[in-house]
Amino acid sequence: MKLKTLIIDDEPIALEKLRSYVDKTPFMELASACSSGFEAIEYLATADIDLVITDINMPDLNGMDFIKSLSDPPMVIFTTAYDHYAVDSYRVSAVDYLLKPYSYVDFSRAAQKALDIRISKNSSAQSDSPSDSIFIKVDYRYIRVNLADIRFIRGYGEYLRIFVDKQKNPLVTLSSFAAIKNRLSENFLQVHRSFIVNMDHVQVIERNRIIMDEENYIPVGDSYKGAFQQYLTNHSIGKTQK
Repeated sequence: MKLKTLIIDDEPIALEKLRSYVDKTPFMELASACSSGFEAIEYLATADIDLVITDINMPDLNGMDFIKSLSDPPMVIFTTAYDHYAVDSYRVSAVDYLLKPYSYVDFSRAAQKALDIRISKNSSAQSDSPSDSIFIKVDYRYIRVNLADIRFIRGYGEYLRIFVDKQKNPLVTLSSFAAIKNRLSENFLQVHRSFIVNMDHVQVIERNRIIMDEENYIPVGDSYKGAFQQYLTNHSIGKTQK
């Protein structure tokens, strides 16, 4: 399996660096190299790709607005010299975010995340029914975990901490929310940019806080309150007393 990849950067040296990194990655195939978002839009009008790797800070149409302009965007990895774009990149469900100057090790780690997502989606499409378990890679081991036993997931940079019922310590794995969300059942809800919660394990919800137990209180982020409230509307009874 190869990821058809479109690269975009208005700086020729940066574009050439991306080209060389894609060429040396066995599971990637360079579909096209563009120097602007507008050029990329023209290319995408007649071509299908799996992954876009784009700079954010470009003249006329920046990378973030370029992705938002697409009705059905492919996976995206952002590159930029400015770290304040990090939060915005995750709001558009970016696979990863590379801060310039990045190395090939950084690039290949982000590319592997994209490949994992592609494999996961293909596996889901080929399956008649969703799996009720998932393998989690921890160090050099793959550990099978029942989805029903996962209480909540917390993101830490490039890592996920997966809290499992009746286990004292969380499982720590190198992955992203975008990769694992495709494997979770509908009772899992992202409530914060750093948290996904299995609502079947929630004890109490109080003033935009989810109380999992005496030690774990999870905030509901502003960007997720609408979907969270809709979930509660669909899964609760009773009204607020006046």
